[in-house]
Amino acid sequence: MSAGQRRLDIEEVNDVTVAKFVDKKILDEGNIQIIGNQLFGMVDTDGRKKIVLDFVNVEYLSSAALGKLITLDKKVKAAKGKLRLCNIRPDIYEVFAITRLNKLFDIKENQEKALEGM
Repeated sequence: MSAGQRRLDIEEVNDVTVAKFVDKKILDEGNIQIIGNQLFGMVDTDGRKKIVLDFVNVEYLSSAALGKLITLDKKVKAAKGKLRLCNIRPDIYEVFAITRLNKLFDIKENQEKALEGM
């Protein structure tokens, strides 16, 4: 995978995988596909079970991107893992609330809180 294809910055914190989105706007169908593949690969290929998605850079998120997150959540749960989201801007959180995805996802204020008890 070339550097141009990387849509996530991934780091390991203890035994937790922290993935930060590179893009401010996650709207483009091609990028969403790449992000989905990277996220799913962390679970399916790498066998990672503890994942924190950090939205610190994200300003806009399309509904197609939300679909990828829902699929990722199912994969992590199927693998008996944990998925947490953090650093979601209030306007994006509103979309999670309206769609009731704030009930599906474990959303924390910041990365530090998201890592607690993983």
